[in-house]
Amino acid sequence: MNPDKKAKLRFQFLIRVVSREWRYLEETASRLFAEPFTVDRAKKLETDFRLAETLEAFVSRFGRLQDTLGDKFIPELLQATGEQLSVYIQNLDRAEKLGWISSADAWLEIRQLRNQMVHEYIEETEILVSAINNARRYLPELNGAQQSLVRQVTELGWSS
Repeated sequence: MNPDKKAKLRFQFLIRVVSREWRYLEETASRLFAEPFTVDRAKKLETDFRLAETLEAFVSRFGRLQDTLGDKFIPELLQATGEQLSVYIQNLDRAEKLGWISSADAWLEIRQLRNQMVHEYIEETEILVSAINNARRYLPELNGAQQSLVRQVTELGWSS
């Protein structure tokens, strides 16, 4: 398969975006998790505006990278390599079979965490703390996926 010039430009754009999104997420995570994220720490969110902003940035960047990889990059790469596009979970299953992600099940959990963090963090402190700490566990999965997808595009000669 050899995508047209427009598709190559799209992959170059996606590579720049996911690389930047990962760097920003990694930097924010290093600040947020400089000390354990506990219920006691989360209770300080209303008065510790730096912590609140760091948490908001983490949630936003985690969700954005997950969305870019799962909803944009994977489908674009599947399509460009001649694979049949389908619903989200089937696209993830195919990406796992192709070795682009390590686990479709993990990606479903990542998506659920993203939804949980976005929709419930204001009122439910315990749920927030659990979701944030679980999201931290999945940072290597997100990083591995973005590296794998970039590597795949590069190996196909579509990154330049």
